[in-house]
Amino acid sequence: MALDDIDHIVVLMLENHSFDSILGKLSPAPSGFDGLKGTERNLNAAGDIFPVWNAGGLDNESMSVPTPDPGESFKDINTQLFGTSAPALGAVADMSGFVRNYMQQTDSPPAQYDPKAVMHYFIPEQVPVISTLANAFAVCDRWHASAPCQTWPNRFFAHTGTANGYVNNSPPHFPYEMPTIFGKLEAKGLNWKVYFHDIPQALTLSELWFKLDHFHFFEAFQQDAKDGTLPAYSFIEPRYFADTALPNDQHPPHNATMAEQLIAAVYDAVRAGKNWASTLLIITYDEHGGCYDHVPPPPAVPPVAVPPDLTGAPFKFDRYGVRVPAVLVSPYIARGSLLRPPGNVPFDHTSIIATLRERFDLGAPLTSRDAVAPHVGAALSLPTPSNGGPNTLSALPYITSPPVLAQAGTMTLNGHQQGLLQLAAHLPATTSTGDPGAFIGSFVAHLKAGAAGTNVSGIQTVADAATFIKSRLGNLFRSL
Repeated sequence: MALDDIDHIVVLMLENHSFDSILGKLSPAPSGFDGLKGTERNLNAAGDIFPVWNAGGLDNESMSVPTPDPGESFKDINTQLFGTSAPALGAVADMSGFVRNYMQQTDSPPAQYDPKAVMHYFIPEQVPVISTLANAFAVCDRWHASAPCQTWPNRFFAHTGTANGYVNNSPPHFPYEMPTIFGKLEAKGLNWKVYFHDIPQALTLSELWFKLDHFHFFEAFQQDAKDGTLPAYSFIEPRYFADTALPNDQHPPHNATMAEQLIAAVYDAVRAGKNWASTLLIITYDEHGGCYDHVPPPPAVPPVAVPPDLTGAPFKFDRYGVRVPAVLVSPYIARGSLLRPPGNVPFDHTSIIATLRERFDLGAPLTSRDAVAPHVGAALSLPTPSNGGPNTLSALPYITSPPVLAQAGTMTLNGHQQGLLQLAAHLPATTSTGDPGAFIGSFVAHLKAGAAGTNVSGIQTVADAATFIKSRLGNLFRSL
């Protein structure tokens, strides 16, 4: 199996777009591709029809739909999927409530919520990088978010196979002590790295606070790829805040071109690097972020029994979240491939764990969810690494002017940014002057005993949050 010839697995996980919103109009598309027909629609509360649509332009406004940010809490997503925030047990999602839920949002003035915004999709001319890679290698139209939940639960699934019973980013429940796939790699003697831009969400997991030497800025990924020193597993996180540059996470309403530039940079580094022939790159998104998709999420195997203190939780993690974009890149992948699971279990973020376990013989699954998750080995169908793909990729041009960057810094925080601010608030406020392991261990014990994080309620803007986060990350990394 060609998966045995892969020595380096790289995952780039972006933010908050559904499959239909990014790749629903992929053209040309492989045979059997489940994209948009153009007839899909939702109704608002008054019964008005809002079909899927495309803005058509390449300007900032067209590339930032939907604006404002849609709802993405567990309650919001239930409404989007079922038309009600409290679906009956066993109800089947009809994907009917995206517009209605969008019109219920209150973070911005009501007049700013255009009901058709969440029905928007991009066309290949607007997202040429991910579209080119989908056609040059493999696209998967059956990759679902692991749960109908926000960013943190879904990223937890990618790293641990569970969200530990939590359906939303907040309120925070530090420390998060779920065992990780990173620990399994280390137990096997394999190296891993998390590459990030401003703050890695992976640091919500306290196990990783003891492994800070595995965290590096994105430029180190580019250098490692160039030098042929990529680890067995690389996980790449985008820029979430406007600081020295605009966010490139594609979280609405961030300009989609910035993420396209990041995807191109990742691909170019891998393609030109010495590890190209033995690398598998997976590009996906943590969750749909309130953007419309027409495919109902199927039932799922719960990861574990719900912890005792959460037995009253409204959700048992027994169904998947909305489809998200997934593109796989490797010279072992035939051009124009459509990846589908071998059975009724779709791909989800725990398929990353399943693929790592399969390739590197990592032993038992982390949870019951990744135990049944299909790995992606079937995509690697070529007997030799003969698909070179594009030598390089070019995203649409977007040059950030100082006024635009300054304006972005004045914006209020979105839900994900608020969560990352809370992460920073639960990091040490001082730097260790002694043994770093003991310092961090003591701090984790402090949180387990119920210590609260720093009060950050007065931090309201993106720029102020970025400044605070830099300070707290500095304390943590200086404790090495």
